[in-house]
Amino acid sequence: MKPEWKDFLLQAGAEFDGERVMHFGNPERENSVVVTGDILCDLSHHGLISAHGEDAEAFLQGQLSLDVTDISESISHLGSYCTPKGRMLAVFRMFRRGEALYMRLPRETVEATLKRLSMFILRAKVTLEDADDALVRLGLSGPNARAELKTALGIDPPEATDNVVRHDSYSIICIPGLHDRFEIYGDLEPMTQLWQKLNVRCAPVGAPYWGLLDIMAGIPQIYPQTAEAFVPQMANMELLGGVNFNKGCYPGQEVVARSHYLGKLKRRMYRLALPIDDAPEPNTPLFDAKNDPDQPAGFIVEAQPHPDGGLQALAVLKIASAESGDLHLGSAEGPAASVMSLPYSLEAAKAG
Repeated sequence: MKPEWKDFLLQAGAEFDGERVMHFGNPERENSVVVTGDILCDLSHHGLISAHGEDAEAFLQGQLSLDVTDISESISHLGSYCTPKGRMLAVFRMFRRGEALYMRLPRETVEATLKRLSMFILRAKVTLEDADDALVRLGLSGPNARAELKTALGIDPPEATDNVVRHDSYSIICIPGLHDRFEIYGDLEPMTQLWQKLNVRCAPVGAPYWGLLDIMAGIPQIYPQTAEAFVPQMANMELLGGVNFNKGCYPGQEVVARSHYLGKLKRRMYRLALPIDDAPEPNTPLFDAKNDPDQPAGFIVEAQPHPDGGLQALAVLKIASAESGDLHLGSAEGPAASVMSLPYSLEAAKAG
C-alpha cells in the first residue's frame, strides 16, 4: 500500500489490522448498510502482480486457466493458477492497462504465486513484479453505485459483468454482486479525489464487508490454507468465466478438462448460513452427520458476518451432502450449517 494512501485512509477514520482496513470507526453501522446501502471499500487487502514485456500475454496464456488473449482495456476475467494436478494455487481477476497485465488476488497469496510463476519464465521476454504500490484500488457497491460513479466521473460505467471502462487514469470493472458493483483502479491523486466525491453519499466499509459481498456473489478466494485444495470446477470457476476449455495447454489443463468433459465432479461450492459469530478459518472442515459423520464432507472457502446475524460462507462440499445431508461445522456435533442459494445455477453446469 502506498504510504500516502494509507495516511489518507487513516485521516478518513480507517482502523487497520496490518494492511487490511477492518472498519472506519463504526463497524455496527457498516454492517447494517453493506447489503442494502451504497458502500465503498479500500481493496488494499488484495495485492497486484503485473506482467509486461513482449512475451507477457503468451507466457501467461500458457500458465493460467483463463483465455489471456481475451483480456483488453475493455474486458476483464477471473482466472486461476493450478498445479499440474489441476489444484488451484490462486484465484485472481486479470485486467489490462496499456502494455501491462495485472492480476488482483489476496495479498497473502501474492508472494507464493509470483515466485512459482517466475520459475517458468526461462527465456520468455516477460517481467513479473509485485505491483502493490503501482495502483490504488477500491470497491463500490450499492443500489445507486452506478449513478454515484457516473456523477463523480462524468462517464457511463461499464454495464455488463467483466466489462471495463478506461477513463483518464481510472480502470473501472463491473463485477458480480447483489447490486451494481465495481472494482476501480487508478493513480494516487485521482483515486483520492474519487474517494472524496463518493464518500459524500456512500459509506466507507472495511475489508470483511467486501468479503461478504464476494460470498453473496458466489466468488471464491484462495488463501494459503486452501492452496492446492480444489480444482477450479469445485469452486464453480467455470461458471464465473474463469476457465476456458478451448485454449491450449497450461498446468493442470488435462485434469480440468477431464472433470469437465467426463462430468465426474463430486464436489461443488455452495453458500452457507452459520448461526455463529466468529468466522472459521478457510479450510475448516464441515461434516455430514446424516451420511458420513466421521469424514469431512467439505471445507470452508471463506466466511464473514452478515447483518441479519450469524455468518455467511462459501464452502466446497460433496454434492450429495449439500443436497440431502445434515451439515455441521468442525464436527458432526458442531454448529449446524444450512445451504443457501447462489446467484448462478449449478444445474447449468450439469446440462453443459
